[in-house]
Amino acid sequence: MWRRRLLPILGTAFVLMGGVQVAAMVDLSAAQAAAPATAGLLAGCTDIPEAVALSDLLASRSAAITRYQQELDKKKAEIALAEGTLTSKLRQLKAVRDAGTGHNSEIKREVSDDIDRLVGVYDAMKPRDAAAVLANLPPDFAAEILMRVDPGTGAQILASVEPAQAAILTTHMGARRVRSN
Repeated sequence: MWRRRLLPILGTAFVLMGGVQVAAMVDLSAAQAAAPATAGLLAGCTDIPEAVALSDLLASRSAAITRYQQELDKKKAEIALAEGTLTSKLRQLKAVRDAGTGHNSEIKREVSDDIDRLVGVYDAMKPRDAAAVLANLPPDFAAEILMRVDPGTGAQILASVEPAQAAILTTHMGARRVRSN
């Protein structure tokens, strides 16, 4: 259950990180576009040490921005790869879940069919004989059978069981009805 909630959160986090990185790259691109324009400003000012220092500072910052942008591009590619992996894993998990749901419903249907066949057998038996068999079954299983047989037959079977066993079966039948609702 918690996996269903975790995957969308992870996906959202990756998308947000990618958006932040794209926004940062747009700002970096604007800064890089401004760097070549400052190189033209240095023409004729090479004898002024402050201008040269400023030009060197701008050049080093431009190189740092280029490195950062390359790192961002690398991280963006990693995020895209991770996002693709998460998407494929999510599809696999959904396929497994859907296959499991189909398999589980098939098993439940088969069990229900088996119980219905047993109910037919108990409906055909004499109540006293059915009571003798049900008394030796686990109470929850016996209660399930009693709930599915014809109500008249079930009452006769329950009347043929010892009172203590009948009380246990009735309790299981009541608990089963409460859980069903």
